[in-house]
Amino acid sequence: MMRRLLLPFVLLLGACVPVTEGNTPSRAVIADSTLPPMKTFGRAEIFRPPLDNATLVQDFLDLSFQLESGRPLPVLTRFEGPISLRVTGAPPPTLAADLGLLLARLRTEAGIDIRTTTRPEASITIEAVSRADIRRVLPQAACFVVPNVGSLREYRGARRNPRTNWAQLTTRDRIAIFVPRDASPQETRDCLHEELAQALGPLNDLYRLPNSVFNDDNVHTVLTHFDMLMLRATYAPELRSGMSRSQVAERLPAIFARLNPAGQTGPRPRAAPTPQAWREAIQTALGPRSGEAARRTAARQAVAIAEQQGWRDSRRGFAHYALGRALQGTDPVAARRQYLVADGFYARSASTRLHRAYVATQLAAYDLAAGDGPAALRRIAPHLGPARAAQNASLLATLQLMRAEALDLTGRQAEASSVRLDSLGWARYGFGPDWAVRAKQREIATLTPQNPPA
Repeated sequence: MMRRLLLPFVLLLGACVPVTEGNTPSRAVIADSTLPPMKTFGRAEIFRPPLDNATLVQDFLDLSFQLESGRPLPVLTRFEGPISLRVTGAPPPTLAADLGLLLARLRTEAGIDIRTTTRPEASITIEAVSRADIRRVLPQAACFVVPNVGSLREYRGARRNPRTNWAQLTTRDRIAIFVPRDASPQETRDCLHEELAQALGPLNDLYRLPNSVFNDDNVHTVLTHFDMLMLRATYAPELRSGMSRSQVAERLPAIFARLNPAGQTGPRPRAAPTPQAWREAIQTALGPRSGEAARRTAARQAVAIAEQQGWRDSRRGFAHYALGRALQGTDPVAARRQYLVADGFYARSASTRLHRAYVATQLAAYDLAAGDGPAALRRIAPHLGPARAAQNASLLATLQLMRAEALDLTGRQAEASSVRLDSLGWARYGFGPDWAVRAKQREIATLTPQNPPA
């Protein structure tokens, strides 16, 4: 079975970085509050970077005919006909609105006929359960998706049965998604996006994809334009469940020519495969079970492999980012150098602008610690828009809280108070309960010389 682990991505934010174990795809509310009202997102602002169709064909094949564990899938599987979806368990108050927005996007952007129902024979069941219930099944998973069951209880009794093995499917009829009812609103929403995408389409994740939820770096948490193209192609009328890889490959060029006419630009150099050694090094460098020395060694190995491969893409930036993380506690000066190198690689492409926003939180922390408010403001400003467009409330709140501290450093207290108040509404969606929001606020405040840790 495959699972996704909750691993740290940035100094000031926690995020999911998935790893694999077996063949089950997976990923990782608010009561009355004295904080400002929680802010939520509406219709997504879709970023549409240029996409080359020849590359899309290869990406589709690699995503759809292999599991995260590396096990090949013999045939394409999808739902045939209209798809019904029901919600069970104890869903948090924000789930219905977030799910409604997602389903609307799937219908309009991916062309998928998917509707909600209350009937028990629904094609897809989303069961909202406690994090403890999820982790009793998959110890460090935030959420996951399984075929041919309708509840977590049913899955417990069938998890060793071939019918819950994705590699044994020839079509998709019945799938269950398990999401946490007691996580932050954003974490639950992120689970909806990734797990529903895998319930409907690709089951694999690829580190080489810069602008997709189907990427183990977990930078994107809501479905992107690339992801919707993958899903629209999955449900193209030229395809059907049971087709082999070669049969699908024969039809894909015409499918993407129709779906993405601007992408008929001729073949581009194909991204090199990601070696398993690099994947393992990244997982060790950012994993929760590794000691500090092991993380540093693994991060250096990831950078060395990236250099040997000659990568200039997002994987190279991520390796340097991981090394910065690993060095943060023992050599912050060297860590900063790695963050700057990571930012340089990410700056090479518009498709990695959200990656740069994450790195900016790290580099702005150094500016704040040095008491350099103007530098922090310059660092943060370009990344507020991408964070908002990506609907990443935890990242947006972090950037806003850092901006407020920088404004205080420059003597602009009234503006700082306004920005801080705005950030807390996003923080409630991104981080959840009051104590988590307050802890994040204190963590960022203590970065500046005028607010040292107590």
